[in-house]
Amino acid sequence: MAVQAPLRTKPVSRSEWRERFLFLVFLGPNVLLFAIFTYWPLVYNAYLSFVSWNFIRPEKRWVGLANYRRVLGDVQFHQIFMNTVVFTVASVGLTLLIGLGLALLINQPLRGRNGVRAIVFSPVILSGAAIGVVWVYIFDPRYGLLSEILGLIGIRSPNWLLDPAWAMSALIIVYVWKNLGYSVVIFLAGLQSIPRELYEAARVDGASVWARFWHVTLPGLSPVLFFLSVTSILACFQAFDIIKVMTNGGPVNATNTLIFHLYELGFVAFNAGRAGVVAVILFLLMLILTVFQIRFLERRVHYE
Repeated sequence: MAVQAPLRTKPVSRSEWRERFLFLVFLGPNVLLFAIFTYWPLVYNAYLSFVSWNFIRPEKRWVGLANYRRVLGDVQFHQIFMNTVVFTVASVGLTLLIGLGLALLINQPLRGRNGVRAIVFSPVILSGAAIGVVWVYIFDPRYGLLSEILGLIGIRSPNWLLDPAWAMSALIIVYVWKNLGYSVVIFLAGLQSIPRELYEAARVDGASVWARFWHVTLPGLSPVLFFLSVTSILACFQAFDIIKVMTNGGPVNATNTLIFHLYELGFVAFNAGRAGVVAVILFLLMLILTVFQIRFLERRVHYE
C-alpha cells in the first residue's frame, strides 16, 4: 500500500505578509473601539444587574438574582413593558403606513413635489427635545393650536398630556410626525428603483391599480420594508428625549417605557442593579426581535 506524501503548504510571500499587516492596522482600531465602547459596557452592565450599588460608594454587594426577582415581580414594570409594546407597535405601524402612502403620492409627477419632500423630511433633522417643547404648547387644552382647530368643528380638546387616556396617543402622534420624513425618503428611493417595465407589463396584462400595487410595488419594496421595520423598531425602543420633555413618563406611568424606566432607576433613584436588569431585558428584547425578523421575515424579501 502506497503511502501518500504530505501536502506541502505554499510559503507566505512577503507581499501577502504586508497585506495581512495592513489589514490588521486598519481593522485593529475599529475592533478596539467596539470592544471599549460597545462590548465591554454590555458585559459590565450584565455584571451590575447582579449587584447592589448606588453609583456613589466604591464597594458593590453581590445579590445574585434578587434584582431580577424585584424588577420582574413589580406590577409597575409590567405596565411599563406594555407601554413600550403599544408605543412601538403603533409608532412603527403608523410611520410605515403613512410613509408609504405619502411616498406613493410624492412619487407622482406633480408640480412642487421637491418642495413637499423637503417639508416632509425637515422634522427628521430637528432636535427631539425642541420638537417636544413646541408640541407641549400645541397640545395645550386651552390655548394650544390643536385646541383652536378642534374648536372650529365643535370638539373640545382633551387634556392630552395630563390625561392617562390620551398621553400615549399624544406621544405617538409627535413621534410619528418627527420620523415620518425618513421613511418617506427611503420609500421614495425604493419606488424609483422598481423597473418601469414591470408596471408596463402589468398594464398590458390588464392588471388594475390595486393589482399592480400588490404584485409589483409591494414585492419591489420588500427590501425597503424589511430595512425600515428593523431600524424603526430599534429606534422606538430607544425613544427618550420626546418622552422626557413632554410627559416625563407620566401621568401615572401612562407613558413610561423601558428606556425611560432605565433612566429613572439609574440616574434618578441611583439603583445600578435594577437599572442593569432593565437594560439587560431591553437588550434581549431587541436582540430577539431583530433575530426573528432576520430569520423569518427576510425570507419574504425579494431582492431581484
